[in-house]
Amino acid sequence: MAPRTPVIAGNWKMNTDIKSAAELALGIHTLCDDVEGVEKIVCPPFTALGRVSELLSESSIQVGAQNVNSNVNGAFTGEVSASMLVGLTTHVIIGHSERRSMFGEDSDDVAAKALTAINVGLKPILCVGESLEVRRAGNAATFVAEQLGASLVGYASWDSLIVAYEPVWAIGTGEAATSAEAQEMALVCRRVIRQLAPDAAESVCVLYGGSVNSRNVVELLGQPDIDGALVGGASLDGSEFSKLVHSAATM
Repeated sequence: MAPRTPVIAGNWKMNTDIKSAAELALGIHTLCDDVEGVEKIVCPPFTALGRVSELLSESSIQVGAQNVNSNVNGAFTGEVSASMLVGLTTHVIIGHSERRSMFGEDSDDVAAKALTAINVGLKPILCVGESLEVRRAGNAATFVAEQLGASLVGYASWDSLIVAYEPVWAIGTGEAATSAEAQEMALVCRRVIRQLAPDAAESVCVLYGGSVNSRNVVELLGQPDIDGALVGGASLDGSEFSKLVHSAATM
């Protein structure tokens, strides 16, 4: 089995306008484009996808969307279908905890979005993670295993999948999981994939997300089942994001 290529993906969330997104993309391009041995993905807001995609079209940096609607088309005002993203993005974040908690998306919704994404050739970055209450109750592993399994119902395009384990209690809080905690949960995710698709278990990349920065990334990526990071705040700083990319390239 060939080693998994590390992935550093930046989720810009609801930040940047078209001008600042272009500046950020160009800064990342300058600092990261020539870095080999790591897959680099930036995920701007919908309004900036066109401009960022254009600027990075000849680079080694890929572009992802932050969400997608599971319907092919129709009367869904304000929504974006997978086919609308074709030509703009290679990846799409699905099931982020903010979508699950703030917008009521459940694992059935996530599974439907994953299927609509792969049907047009997009690669899902599928997120799972437990709340602080679940962790304190000692149920983190069971919760994440069930959430991931439910989010992958009907899924079959394993060579296109990236899983991101993001504990809800670590997102945007500055309190990252320890490397041991992250490894434990990444292994849980890999075991779920092994149950669903034994031949894919060792090839699917599993990322950690939640207060990742240049100070903790090396220890996190040193764990055997953590293949990269889905980065929030640190991805809005081109210099900080490039440090993560350079660190991943040396692992």
